[in-house]
Amino acid sequence: MYRIVRKEVLNPAVKLMDIEAPRVAKSAKPGQFVILRIYEKGERIPLTIADYDPGKGTVTIVFQEVGKSTKLLGTLNEGDYIADFVGPLGNTMEVPKGAKKILGVGGGVGIPALYPKLKMLHQEGYRVEAILGGRSEEYVIFRKEMEAVCDKVYYATDDGTLGKKGFVTDVLKDVLENDKEVDFVITVGPVIMMKNVCKMTKEYNIPTIVSMNPLMVDGTGMCGACRIEVGGETKFVCMDGPIFDGHLVNFDLAMTRLNMFKKQEKISLELYEKEHGGGHHGR
Repeated sequence: MYRIVRKEVLNPAVKLMDIEAPRVAKSAKPGQFVILRIYEKGERIPLTIADYDPGKGTVTIVFQEVGKSTKLLGTLNEGDYIADFVGPLGNTMEVPKGAKKILGVGGGVGIPALYPKLKMLHQEGYRVEAILGGRSEEYVIFRKEMEAVCDKVYYATDDGTLGKKGFVTDVLKDVLENDKEVDFVITVGPVIMMKNVCKMTKEYNIPTIVSMNPLMVDGTGMCGACRIEVGGETKFVCMDGPIFDGHLVNFDLAMTRLNMFKKQEKISLELYEKEHGGGHHGR
């Protein structure tokens, strides 16, 4: 069993937890993920590692309460335990030789997944900047952490409550037009956002990596649920990813697959909320 040692509410839908998992913390690298189960018969949830502290033996996860399992996870508190916490899984990132200035582009809950990558690059002496976006100011999380590891952070919000009113791609266009030194881009966020970022960086011929988050079941390459198309080939995100060359990913196919079980997800959530009185449980 894995103990929750810290819990923080980042905004109405997003929560952060530090989980006591010394072996995972010792081996974790930026970009990797874990699969957890809240209880023995629970669903397996893949979550990107948002931070890790080998000294304390903790791994930080950040999750959005969307369906039954994440809402249930959100009801747990410090001192509670979760049944399984498997990891670190997946690959880590590689920076092209000769890259000097790196730009991270993050949206929503993709921001905490982007953070360990930029933190490591900052520690390794690269110049690091970031563009962070969300629906409104409260949805742009991990700002303090990002500002600590970036030379500069730009913001974009749909409603203009923080930074530029608009999308991260609006800011990205400005940055790429005015800063010819950016030679590598890392983007993590909603699939549509990553698609648009990659479309733009391709025009500027800047290598770009993405972190994919498809439906995943076993996480060991046997079920094939997490398959995506990269460079015309089928890849399994759990084994070959989650980090891929963004200019080779078939984002349209990835989006179609993400929406395949919307109906079942909705039924599961409705049953859970019925049992727990209207879904305000744990808020």
